Amino acid sequence: MNKGIRATEIRVIGSDGGQIGIVSVAEALRIAESEELDLVEVSPDAKPPVCKIMDHGKYKYELTKKKQEAKRKQKSVQIKEIKVRPKTDDHDLETKVRHVEKFISGGDKVKITLVFRGREFMLKEQANAILEKIMEMTKDFALVEQTPKYEGRVITMLLGPK
Repeated sequence: MNKGIRATEIRVIGSDGGQIGIVSVAEALRIAESEELDLVEVSPDAKPPVCKIMDHGKYKYELTKKKQEAKRKQKSVQIKEIKVRPKTDDHDLETKVRHVEKFISGGDKVKITLVFRGREFMLKEQANAILEKIMEMTKDFALVEQTPKYEGRVITMLLGPK
C-alpha cells in the first residue's frame, strides 16, 4: 500500500474503475494523493503489478462486513444423539422416533446409538431388529446416511434429512 509498493512501474486502475495505464510508482502516488485516496497493490504477481486507487480503510471495512454476512448466512448442522438398548420397548421407540423427527425437521442429523450392557451383546438379532424398526419408522422423513456399524459394545447409525 502507498509507499510500500516496491515495483518501479505499475498498471494503475482509477478510483472510478477505469484504467489509467502503466505509470511509475511516484506518478501513481501523486494521482492517489490528489484524489485523497490510497494506492493499493491488488495483483502483485502480474507483469507489471496492478495497483488500484481506493480508500483502503473503507475497503477493509467492506471486506469485514462481507465476511460477517457470509458467516451469518451459514447454517451449521449439528449431530444429535439418541440412545437405545436391545430391550427397548415399542412405545419407547415411538417416543424416540418422534424426537428423531423433531431433530431432522430442524435440519440436524441424528446418530442412533445402540448400547449393549453386560451380557446383552448376545442379543445381536434383537438389536438388528430394533435398528430395522427405527429405519422403517423414519423412512418417510429421514435417509440412512451411515448404515449400522459395530464398534465393540456399541452399534451406531446416522440418519439425515431426506
